[in-house]
Amino acid sequence: MKACGLVVEYNPFHYGHLHHLEQSKKETGAACMIAVMSGPFLQRGEPAIIDKWSRARAALESGVDLVVELPSLFAVEHSDLFSKGAVLTLKELGIDALCFGSEHGNITSFTEAAKVYASSQKEFDSQLHELLSSGLSFPEAARHAYQSIGLTEGEVDLAKPNNILGFSYVKQLLKYAPEVKAATIQRISSDYHDETITGEIASATSIRKELLSACSMTAKAAQALPETTRTMLSDYKRKTKQWHDWELYFPFLHYRILTMSATELRNIHTVEEGLENRIKRVAKQSGTFRELMENMKTKRYTWTRLQRMFTHILCNTKKDEAEALLSLEKMPYVRILGMNETGQAYLKEVRREADVPFINQIQQMDDPLLRMDERASNAYYSNFPAQLKQYMLQQELQPPLRIHDNQDE
Repeated sequence: MKACGLVVEYNPFHYGHLHHLEQSKKETGAACMIAVMSGPFLQRGEPAIIDKWSRARAALESGVDLVVELPSLFAVEHSDLFSKGAVLTLKELGIDALCFGSEHGNITSFTEAAKVYASSQKEFDSQLHELLSSGLSFPEAARHAYQSIGLTEGEVDLAKPNNILGFSYVKQLLKYAPEVKAATIQRISSDYHDETITGEIASATSIRKELLSACSMTAKAAQALPETTRTMLSDYKRKTKQWHDWELYFPFLHYRILTMSATELRNIHTVEEGLENRIKRVAKQSGTFRELMENMKTKRYTWTRLQRMFTHILCNTKKDEAEALLSLEKMPYVRILGMNETGQAYLKEVRREADVPFINQIQQMDDPLLRMDERASNAYYSNFPAQLKQYMLQQELQPPLRIHDNQDE
């Protein structure tokens, strides 16, 4: 059975995602669509608006056949490490193709650019290190470093967010899974950073902004969401009394920062030496998460970079453990979140050839990546009342979701 991999967050699953799913299936001719999805915290260092189980169910009911989890350490990383985790996970599932959305929409440009990068990686790394040391932010330094090896803003504009991610996927496929075909679908209608819903196809950013500012399902948000997603969002809000955003976690983050020593802060993943004192000083002056971010942000420390850092502080991700795990060149397991009958049949087919375990519950293995996932889930549900928190965490010990004819089996 031919399978196509998708790297997703589905925060939340909207009509643009549905378009990508349907077009990816057509483009690759795959019978099984596999989504590797971020869990509680996402690539830009934000908490997902609803939990991974609700997002996985919305995906399955919208046509995805199998949903697996991207380990949280890789999920909250810059594009190259995020894509590395996704590619290594999908490789273990034996995919034939990986299809991503991009502003550019021409896969040949991506593959040619990736070959140029592969032949000039040492020069790129040297330039990147020098530019970062000069005080540039990572995105700006990377853009200049790409230009230094001949990757200009011509064919593939590496200032565009989906192009950046797509380029990273192709680079990692070339390095770790050259047998997998890369494909891309051009993004339509809305831009990744658009903050206003203007039609049925809208950015996830604009949808979240609409939902969180209104604290309810508005008509404007509803027009951009399939019925299954609207149901998941409404059910989650009714059950938990909230949708997640950073302000909910500020008291916990604030407490962590103020009670940690400077040495403890310095040992957290992505906290650069010397930054720990500024974090503690600024935290004392900040009464909300937004204030903390605005007081911390500089040209060098972008909003996204700071959010990732604060996620690592909240989840107690240490430098030494993170560095060791991010250097892995093979995933130790694949965590299954949910499947339909096609996904189940595909898993049965590939499990015979797999050389890593496919696990269903978090307690099935004692692995440092899983322990990080466990900490991330504990942090994600930390502001819930005790009984609700226990109920939500129990999901980690349950079998994967199983969907049949758009209903539970």
